[in-house]
Amino acid sequence: MKITVSVNIGGYSFNIDEDAYSELKRYLKNLELHFAGEDSSSEILSDIESRIAELLRTKLTTYKQVINIDDVRSVIATLGNPEDFSDHDDSTAGGKFARPGYHRMYRDTEHRIIGGVCAGMGAYWNIDPWIMRVIFIIAAIMGGMGVLIYLILYIVLPEAKTTSQKIEMKGEPVNIHNITQAVKNEFDAVRKNMKL
Repeated sequence: MKITVSVNIGGYSFNIDEDAYSELKRYLKNLELHFAGEDSSSEILSDIESRIAELLRTKLTTYKQVINIDDVRSVIATLGNPEDFSDHDDSTAGGKFARPGYHRMYRDTEHRIIGGVCAGMGAYWNIDPWIMRVIFIIAAIMGGMGVLIYLILYIVLPEAKTTSQKIEMKGEPVNIHNITQAVKNEFDAVRKNMKL
């Protein structure tokens, strides 16, 4: 018999074994200490916590409703430890954690002109969105199919809202390093816009 604890991670409630809770709590405390000096530490930690919740939700089934120590260790292995990544050494991003991440197509509303379909397809295939826009315009002029395909894709493709989804859209692994970089870039962009 094991004691379970009910916790709220990233806005989701989880039942978690006591030993798994201790491991996860230690991991989150290490992350908090690692990012303590960052301007955007609360945003980074919030996005990491959201990613932890996403990964833990995949571990639950109708027959398994409690997170155990193996699940927590699997999540930690996926995200990586703070000491695995160095702010001064970007070569670590190309080393142990350079495997491609889960690649999914989303609408990129940050770089959109109309609905973000072309920008999302450009990010997915790592090409300039203008190439996709030209293809859709030519298809629309040739027979109108470009408009129909664009509308279908607009309905079918979800919008990349979270930091994890924006990273997945580019095919990069969703780990601590990439989440940190994405949040820092966003934070710097907001800071730059406020100065203007």
